[in-house]
Amino acid sequence: MNTSAHVGRTLAVSRPWVRAAYHLGVASPAAIALLGLTALVVGLVVGVALGSRRARSQAEENEASQRTDVASLLGALRASAVLLTPHLDVQAASPSAYAYRLVRAGRLAVPDIEAIAATALRSGEPTDGEVVLEKGRTDAGTLMGVRAAPLRDGSLLLLCEDRTQDQRVDEARRDFVANISHELKTPIGAIGLLSEAITDAADEPEAVRRFSARLDRESHRLSKLVHEIIELSRLQFDNPVESAQAVRVDTVIAEAMDRVRAAAEVKSIRLVRGGPMGLQVIGDKEQLVTAVNNLIDNAVAYSPEHTRVAVGVREREDAVEIAVSDQGIGIPEDEQGRIFERFYRVDPARSRQTGGTGLGLSIVKHIAAAHRGSVSVWSSHGAGSTFTLRLPMHPRSEGVTTAEEPPVARPSVTKGTA
Repeated sequence: MNTSAHVGRTLAVSRPWVRAAYHLGVASPAAIALLGLTALVVGLVVGVALGSRRARSQAEENEASQRTDVASLLGALRASAVLLTPHLDVQAASPSAYAYRLVRAGRLAVPDIEAIAATALRSGEPTDGEVVLEKGRTDAGTLMGVRAAPLRDGSLLLLCEDRTQDQRVDEARRDFVANISHELKTPIGAIGLLSEAITDAADEPEAVRRFSARLDRESHRLSKLVHEIIELSRLQFDNPVESAQAVRVDTVIAEAMDRVRAAAEVKSIRLVRGGPMGLQVIGDKEQLVTAVNNLIDNAVAYSPEHTRVAVGVREREDAVEIAVSDQGIGIPEDEQGRIFERFYRVDPARSRQTGGTGLGLSIVKHIAAAHRGSVSVWSSHGAGSTFTLRLPMHPRSEGVTTAEEPPVARPSVTKGTA
């Protein structure tokens, strides 16, 4: 047997289809050897191709995993984040970036933000800016702080933070300081002038008594204003929910009524209390007494003589409502939406006469919000007003006893919820 025949037989044994061709006599041993070698080469090529395909598939999986990791990382950032290519195409973006509609179809959707990103890419340095989102993208006037930072691989990280609330807080703080300055100047100036008037009228007992009475009112007003400013500032940092306790509504109302009883007696105003007894709410007792006291004090101050101020209590769903009703002059409908603003007064001249500071209802609103509650007003010109403080009820409340006198009747519709 020659060598060619031996190779042919060997290949025929190792490859079934080659062996079949050999036995059928369709090829010589040399041809069969060549055919087997060809099959071996084809097998190698197919193996390399399959390996390359598996490698590409693995690379694609790794790339997809990396994109997922980047998206997760961007989503964990507080600001809206976008990762851009050197051509400003979007590689990944956080959910909030889509919520603010900063990204659309793989590109930045806000031209001003894209301009900041382009500037950062050209300079190679982090670039900051502010952009007001156009009406229709989000709420009108949304202020976005933008920071674009180039990365080492040539991509760009874009961080956008909503600064609208910060801007409003700053504006409110500036307004508050300006209002305080104005409100303090008025009684301080009056006290100075009255002091001079008393000195000049030393020989006129009647003038001295008149100026002294006005001086006393202005000093009382100044003291009340300073106290309420301090109270409002303190409330900014106190969170009654963190140390909330069960508070008896009966105790809160009794203490609040006691604080204004003397002022009510001067005007012959009757204070009455109606509704179930034994209810409890969740919160801070001192803050709640302050809130109810401010409502009753306002009702007494703006009520004519020989009328009554009623404090009613009722249980409604999972809350307790404390309603303070008066028989005063009422509040015009177009003013009701602003009465909870700081230093806002419906009638400034009347407020000066009553000693009002314009902070009482603002304090009530703040306390209500801090207790996860609300305050609202119903009023009709010439028919009086009703302020309703709504607070979360404690689950162990037992409102089974009813007070003797019912509150002043008022319609169930309320306006000006704060």
